[in-house]
Amino acid sequence: MIKGDLILAPGSALNATFALNDVAGTGTSSLTVKGDVKVGSGALLAMGCEPNFSPCTDDPNAGTGGTLTGQNKVFGSVRAFQALGVLLHASTIKRSVSVLGGGGAESCNPPFPGVFADLGSPPFTDAEDNSIGGNLTMAGLHSCWLGALRNSVRGSVLVAGNSMADPDAMEILANLVRGSIACFKNSPAVQYGDSASSPNQVRGHAFGQCGFNVRQPNPAPNGPLSPISVKV
Repeated sequence: MIKGDLILAPGSALNATFALNDVAGTGTSSLTVKGDVKVGSGALLAMGCEPNFSPCTDDPNAGTGGTLTGQNKVFGSVRAFQALGVLLHASTIKRSVSVLGGGGAESCNPPFPGVFADLGSPPFTDAEDNSIGGNLTMAGLHSCWLGALRNSVRGSVLVAGNSMADPDAMEILANLVRGSIACFKNSPAVQYGDSASSPNQVRGHAFGQCGFNVRQPNPAPNGPLSPISVKV
């Protein structure tokens, strides 16, 4: 447990994708931050894990999809500015999540920047299956891939000015948004891609590429047209 803020220095990386207590040998383990998580320029935050979508690094069944789920919790906000990547899975963030700028350049081709070279992966930013007590903002990123799927967001969602090299990117889908959702000037536009997902459920308003009147092929490029967001 961290009683204050967790600060990732520029160029650093944090791997908090575990679920087992390897000290005691039994039971679970997780990262708990009583303050904010602040991700510096060029840094990578990987927090949380879950079966199939992002198996835990200590899951003995990870090779077949995994069975464990992390229990990470942040009592403040997650704030990233010019970060290389932010990967959030199955975590609870009591306040807001903001990822502003960065992303490691609009490319999916090697050489990969920073710690992604060690991972053998192009850079990306992803938020899936999280509980977010405030707003979710993803803006101004230039990277390979960006997604936000199946999050529960008590506030509003803004996805704007992001440019990705992967034509399958910008999967902003299946989120439960208690406020409003707005998606503007993203390339590619918000889409279903190959996610086989479902529309965002929005209690407030929906604007731009995530508007209630926007329909995209599900799956892309030739599936039936489905709404990106629906009013609930």
